[in-house]
This record gives sequence, C-alpha cells and structure tokens, in this order.
Amino acid sequence: MSRPPFLTLPAGARAHRLRTTRGEFAVHEARPAAAARGTVLLLPGFTGSKEDFVALLEPIAAAGFRAVAVDGRGQYETPGPRTEAAYRQDELAKDALAQATALTAATEGPVHLLGHSLGGLIARSAVIRDPGAFASLTIMSSGPAAISASQQARTKLLIDALTVMDMESVWQAMRELDPPEAADEATPPGVRDFLRRRWLGTVPEQLIATGRQLNGEPDRVGELARVRMRIHVLSGEVDYAWPVSLMDEMAERLSAHRTVIRGAGHSPNAEEPRATAEELTAFWRSLG
Repeated sequence: MSRPPFLTLPAGARAHRLRTTRGEFAVHEARPAAAARGTVLLLPGFTGSKEDFVALLEPIAAAGFRAVAVDGRGQYETPGPRTEAAYRQDELAKDALAQATALTAATEGPVHLLGHSLGGLIARSAVIRDPGAFASLTIMSSGPAAISASQQARTKLLIDALTVMDMESVWQAMRELDPPEAADEATPPGVRDFLRRRWLGTVPEQLIATGRQLNGEPDRVGELARVRMRIHVLSGEVDYAWPVSLMDEMAERLSAHRTVIRGAGHSPNAEEPRATAEELTAFWRSLG
C-alpha cells in the first residue's frame, strides 16, 4: 500500500472531477505557470489513489508539464458499480483512454501516460488498445506478468477475506497482520487517518477484480513491443511485487529507457519523489 508523504496539495494545484464519456473521475491537477509542454496522466496502483502522486505534482508542473492524477473507477473518491465485471482490465483501459481524450480536448499538447503497479498493467492495456492516444508510456514498479508468488498468496488471502467480510473488518485484520517493522509510527497522523478513509471508500468488487488481475496477468510484453512508442520503465532498487531483475529484462525486451531510483522500493513516487520527478520529466523533455 503506497503511503503519500503528505496530503496538502501544492500551491496552484486543485482537486476536481474530470468529465469524460465514461463518467466523472476524481483528480488532482497541477498546471505550469506558462503554456504546458504536454499533459501527464497518472494512474495509481492496487489499493491506491491519486494522493499517491501528490509529491510529484509540483515538480512535474515546475518542469512545464500539466500533471493529472486520477482515482480510477471504484477507487476512493471515484464511485463505481458493485459488480466485478465493471473492473475488467479492458474496462479500466477504456477509462484511461476516455480520460486522455478529455484531457487532450483542452488542446494542451500530447498526453504522456504513467501507470504505477496495477496502474502499469492498465496503462499497458490502454496503449495496446489505442497507441495513438498517447505520446509515451511510463511503467512504474510494474512487471511483465503476474506479481511474485509470495504476493499472489497474500493477494488471494485478501480477495477471500473481501468476499466474506466488510471493509472495516478487513482493514482491522490487515492491521493485525502487519509485522512490527511495518508499523506506522513515522507516518503523520493525517496520513494514517487518510489510509483508512481511502480503504473504506474503495469499492470491494474493484479490489477483488483487480487483485485477480494481479495474480493472473499474462505476459503482454511482446504485444507492447510491437507498438511504436517511446517507453520508460522506472522502479526502485527493490520491489516486493515484481523482482527488479524482471523489470530490467522487460525494459530490454521493450527497448525502453530504464531508470532505477536509489533508496526507493515499490513506490518511488512517494518514497523518493524529487529524484523520481527529475527522471520522469527528463524523459518527457527528451521526446521533444
């Protein structure tokens, strides 16, 4: 679970709802002072939300790009149906494409797509479906196929619990299972409270459906490699969901730009946001 380092939006950023042909989505948006060089659409991961990118908003905007972080359908402040079929990966990919279309309607240049973890799988699916909708793809802390075996087991336990327990009960059970080193004494109280609110605000069927995707995702790197697009694979030095070596190999198969953020784990966007933003914006600027 990504933990944003803080929750206060930077000066000039705002929270609003993005209207698309597939409904409205809660977003955080930051714009540069001058004309934008392009727009960046940020898709969060499993159990995540737009807040996971809050520390990237200011540096991305300062580099001249419009940054838009989104809650996907059923995530936190974006409502969603109480049916698993609504969260099939192709449906979530169509949502990303609709979001990109809505953003380009503002005629502020191309849309660079970034997906973190589960969001990386959704972003990949969107690009394969319609590569012309995006100027580039960044896959952050997301691998070529299903998550590691240990994480598959953990995710299956969560799915099983969600089918028989309410969200509050599952939250309390997860807290009890956290090892001592994962205790959140260093997490600001406001962020601790937010994590619980976000969990309770997420549609359980969304978690069940996307958890199954993480456990059963096929290797689609070959499909993505056939797409003519600049791709960036970014991760931390270690990752509990996908081994970093697999992401190295995926980048080679994609002929992608590869970045490893020193000192970061599964969430470079929250753990080392300044270094992450520097690498991201350098990649986008290199595209012209």
